[in-house]
Amino acid sequence: MRSKVKGYQMEYMSQEGYDKLVAELEHMEKVELPQVKDAIAEARAQGDLSENFEYHAAKREQGRLLSRIRFKQRVLEHARVIDMSLLGSDKVGLLSKVTITNMGNNATMTYTIVSPHEANMSEGKISIKSPIAQALLNRKVGDTVTVRVPAGMLNLRIENITL
Repeated sequence: MRSKVKGYQMEYMSQEGYDKLVAELEHMEKVELPQVKDAIAEARAQGDLSENFEYHAAKREQGRLLSRIRFKQRVLEHARVIDMSLLGSDKVGLLSKVTITNMGNNATMTYTIVSPHEANMSEGKISIKSPIAQALLNRKVGDTVTVRVPAGMLNLRIENITL
């Protein structure tokens, strides 16, 4: 779920996802960045910078890290935490926990639909931008959807929706 805010995309997410992004940013700024700066200083102390591989590698790492920091800062700046008490469980939406059955093989799966920044398949969290989540949005228990995934077409039935 996104909406425009001064040219940027407002990103809706859970409090848990927001807190995790804040912790990642803090770790990058307070732990990783000082380590990279120390590595640059150490490499610089070795002398001739034109052929100093360690120096150039550390500078590249610093640029990569600063880019990741700026990205996370922008995401957090435009993030909006969703008040879970305002959400319903009658239809599939952002932060819904959905149990579905694959009609082709009768396998049952449970996914939580989250912002792209919170997606993590090993935790059962799929991005709201994924084909499965897009097919499930605004559907109700008992609805059947057909969705195209890289492996082909899936027929899915919604068994349960919770928050």
